[in-house]
Amino acid sequence: MPIPWEALIPSGLMITMFGVTGFLANLSFRAQNQGKPPRYHLERWDEIMIARDYRLTGHNRGQTSDPVIPSATDSK
Repeated sequence: MPIPWEALIPSGLMITMFGVTGFLANLSFRAQNQGKPPRYHLERWDEIMIARDYRLTGHNRGQTSDPVIPSATDSK
C-alpha cells in the first residue's frame, strides 16, 4: 500500500501551527505574570496576598522584602 505523501505536508503544517499557537499563548501568559507560570486554584489567603503584593509593588505577581506601602499608592 503506497504512502500518501501529499497528505504529510498539510499534516505537518497543522501540527506546526498548533505548536506555534501553544508556544505563543504560553509566552503571552508568562509575560503578563513577569515570567512566572499562571496561578491556579486560588484560596482566599492567596487573593489577600495578591492584593498585598499589588499594593506593595504595583503588580499582582511582584514581591518585595520591604513591608512598608509606598506613599504614592492607594492603601485601600
